[in-house]
Amino acid sequence: MSAGRRGKKPVRWHIAVFLAPAVLVYTAVMILPLFSTLQLSLYTAVDNVQTFVGLANFETLFGDPRWSESFWNALGNNFWFFFIHMLVQNPIGVLLAALLSSPSLRLKAFYRTAIFIPTILSFVIVGFAWKLILSPIWGVAPGILDAVGLKSLYQPWLGKEAYALTTLSLVSVWQFVGIPMMLIYAALLTIPDEIIEAAECDGITGMSQFWKIKLPLILPSIGIVSILTFVGNFNAFDLIYTSQGALAGPDYSTDILGTFLYRTFFGFQLQLGDPNMGAAIASAMFLIILAGVSIYLFGIQTRLRRYQF
Repeated sequence: MSAGRRGKKPVRWHIAVFLAPAVLVYTAVMILPLFSTLQLSLYTAVDNVQTFVGLANFETLFGDPRWSESFWNALGNNFWFFFIHMLVQNPIGVLLAALLSSPSLRLKAFYRTAIFIPTILSFVIVGFAWKLILSPIWGVAPGILDAVGLKSLYQPWLGKEAYALTTLSLVSVWQFVGIPMMLIYAALLTIPDEIIEAAECDGITGMSQFWKIKLPLILPSIGIVSILTFVGNFNAFDLIYTSQGALAGPDYSTDILGTFLYRTFFGFQLQLGDPNMGAAIASAMFLIILAGVSIYLFGIQTRLRRYQF
């Protein structure tokens, strides 16, 4: 009997005790609202009574021109917002992290703090501040460009359909470039000194060392930054709303799924709110994010690990 008891592993109840509060909070704040939203998207209001309609709301969203045109426009703007961040924010973040990891650089802490400060600013402050800066009437941008002899390049970027979304994307890049910088910087600091010393013994130094030695070792971190950028671009509602309003002007050129969801769910001006269609849009956003994350986890991340090891 004593030998049998010794062979059994003790039940670690303390793990469940410590995890229970976090699981309960996460379930109440995330899991239950998610399933409630999915459930709401399968119903519609008929004479103020919720009636089950299955996938009819999704058929309307994707098939009815009155809805599909706005949905695909918002989704396309979301992806353009994402591509701007991938092409501008993340490379700049990697470059800044590489510069900050240089042993000969002084005042590293000051530079890190200065670059990261915009990240902690409120979306409302950033949106209104940049709207004032770029204003053709009272903004400082025309004066600054005039001072350096480039006033001819100035355009009312937030007021033109062709430039508004790209301008807001670059504003978002300015605000959040500190996040990929810090993540990549932390990854660079975890590289063992033995590898760096071996590379220096082989004559690999400077930027050549970064491209040939450091960059392959931090590819998984860059992958994580990329998927965080993909997920984060669907949360850009605040910046668009504070700078361009719920209508995401001019002429819906800055409309993303977040603003489209807001107008649909809560209504705006003469448009009445439709919680069921809003839930359908939210469910579609969830499925798009889930698909993107799944592709990364089961496709790209596996290849990055194989490449690294």
